[in-house]
Parts: sequence; C-alpha cells; structure tokens
Amino acid sequence: MGSIAQSAMRLWRNAERSRAMLPIMASVCLACIGSAMLTTAVSFYLGKPGIAPEIVQIVLTAYPVGFLIGCLITRPLVARYGHERTFLLILATALLSAAGFVFTDFVPSWFCFRLLGGMSMASMFVICESWINLYAEQHNRGAMFSIYMLTTAIAVLLGQVLVALVGPQSPHLFSVAAAMVLLAFVPKFAGLRWPALPSVPAEPAQATGADRRLGPLALFRLAPVTVVAIFQGGITNMNVFVLTPIYGTQIGLSASATVWLVTTISIAGMVAQTPVGWLSDRLDRRLILLVQGLVSVTACAMIAWVGALSVPLLFVLFFVYGATALTIYPVAMAFGASQLHSRHMVAASGTLLLLYSIGNVATPGVAAGLMAHLGPPAMFLLLGGGAVLVTLAACYNLLRRPVATPISQAVEDQV
Repeated sequence: MGSIAQSAMRLWRNAERSRAMLPIMASVCLACIGSAMLTTAVSFYLGKPGIAPEIVQIVLTAYPVGFLIGCLITRPLVARYGHERTFLLILATALLSAAGFVFTDFVPSWFCFRLLGGMSMASMFVICESWINLYAEQHNRGAMFSIYMLTTAIAVLLGQVLVALVGPQSPHLFSVAAAMVLLAFVPKFAGLRWPALPSVPAEPAQATGADRRLGPLALFRLAPVTVVAIFQGGITNMNVFVLTPIYGTQIGLSASATVWLVTTISIAGMVAQTPVGWLSDRLDRRLILLVQGLVSVTACAMIAWVGALSVPLLFVLFFVYGATALTIYPVAMAFGASQLHSRHMVAASGTLLLLYSIGNVATPGVAAGLMAHLGPPAMFLLLGGGAVLVTLAACYNLLRRPVATPISQAVEDQV
C-alpha cells in the first residue's frame, strides 16, 4: 500500500508541475504562431514581382542571423533580470518586430524586423528550456520537454492554418500575426501564476569569463551524445522541411503527395513526443538515444534504397523517421540537464540552441549540393550521417563511466 501511495503522490506532483508550466507554454505557443505566420507572410510578399533578388536574400538571411544573436545575449539578460522579466522583455521585442510589418512595407527595413524576430524567438526558447530544466525533476524532465516540443510543433501547424484562413495574399495577414504575438501577454496579465524557480547558487566571484561560460567543449566532455544529438536536431528539422518538397518533386510525386509527405513527417514527430518523453523518464536516456539513432539510420537507408519504388512504403518510412529523428532533441536536452549544476542551466541552453541553429543554417546548402550531384536519395546521406553520429555518441556515453553532478561541476571548472 505504501508503494501505491508513493506512486499516486508522484503522479499528482507531476501533474501539478505540468499544470504550473501551462502559462509560459501558452505564451510560447501564441508567440510561435505569430512567428510562423510572419515567416510565411514575408515569403509570400517577397515572391511578388519587382523586388530585387538581393533584397530578398538579405531579408531571408536576417532571421537566422537574429536567431544566432539571441542564443548569445540571453544568458547575461537572465543573469541580470531573471527569467520572468527577461521573458516579458523579449516578448515585447517580438511584438515590436511583428508590428513593424503592419506599419510599413518598406522592404529594406524588414531586415531589422526579421532580425529582431529571430533574436526574440531564440531568446524565448533559451529562457523556456532553462526554465524547464530548473523547474523539472529528474523523473519528469523528459515528459516536460516533450510537452514543450509538442507545443512548438502545434504552434507552427496552427500558424499555417491561420495563414490559409486569413488568406496568403490578404492585407490583414501581418495584423493577425502581430495580434497573436500580443495575445502571448495574456497568460501573464490574466493573473495566471507562473512556475516558481528554485534559488540558484551564485557563481564564484573569482571565476573568469571563460569559467562562467559553459561552451560546447565543456558540454561535450559532460555529455557527448547531447551535443551531437542537438546538432543533429538542427540538421534534421531544417533539411526535412526545406528539402523534402524538392525530394518529392525529383522522384516524380505530385504536388499534393509531396505536401502530404511533409505533413506526415510533421505529424509523426508530434504523435511520438509524449510517449518518447514518458519512456525517457523511466529508462536510461542514453539507451533511448541509441535506439532513436539506430532506427533513424535504418529508416534513412530504406528511404534511399527502396523509398521511390512504392509511395505507400515511402509514407510509412517517412513516418518512422519523423517519429524517431524529430524526438531526439528533447531526450538529449533532458539527459544533458541531468549532468549539470543548476547555475549552468541558462548558459547550457543557450550553447545547445546555438549548436542547433548552426546545424539549421549550415547544412541545407550541403544537402542541396549532394542532391544535385548524386540524385534525390543523397538527401538521406546527410540525414543518415547525423543519425550515425548520434548512435556512436550514445554508445560512447553508455560505455564510459557515468558522470555524476560533482564530476560535472569539476569538468565545468576546468573549461
């Protein structure tokens, strides 16, 4: 009876902690909906005749550049103002950038708006992920990260639905997008209580700037599989959604079938988030990452080998790949957080998101070049290669001595 009572108490506490995160999750969801709408709306507008290709390229480059900047500036802001006030400041910046599109159609100024938008979204993700890491416990961190990933995925999907409902060419599209970002303030000012964070020990005053900054090398020493898996997540999420339409066209799929192929992999990732997060809280997360890497490699090899021979088989393989590759990120984040001292959570989240964004920005050109020279299946050479790296890193993490928190602190102090 005692074990049953303890299990019931744990379930109740997990439910309470999950509910406590709802206000910040709702704010992130609404802001992401607005950001997704703006991305599509800007792309449609830039596709109009009469806009110079150089201007188009500059405006499209602004968002990823801003995203990289946001990864770098968030930690000092949180250290100075705290999570909640920094989140509201960043949300106000996101609203300012969204409103800019409503008040002017001077395209060169859009570079600044997109730069601010990318910076705001990156900062928002860093704050939310470090908030989860600090608030969650070891036995429910995976579930909370899966809810967070599911929230962002649903937000992107709802953003596209709203674009279709408002109309891609509607003059009100930018206004609706800005309104969605404005609504992200509602959970805070409606009186909903945001999750309280534990007090974080201050960093030693004598520490140097290099000691305080938890960079990729320090993280790699602590959890190689986390660093590799986060970079792989950036490769996967960008290339799958950008290059799958090109892949479908080149293997002879109709436009509608290609759209459904992209939708299939997106739905697979959404459906798998919750069960994978639940499993990662009950099994060794390194083992989960090993299985995800192996299944992703197998799916990539099968798509490249026989995917073009049967459309139904191709959809099944894409679903399997999406359910595994798109759920690696939250498991890797949860494992990495289990190896860190609480005072390093914000710095680690920023560094990992920076690695993720580098994978986003750096690899689509490589994948497109491979497809141009080796054919459509070459897309899965890159994706499969990332999955191989995750598999090898998971094996290494499983074989080496487990890293405990005191050891992780010592490693951090050396870097």
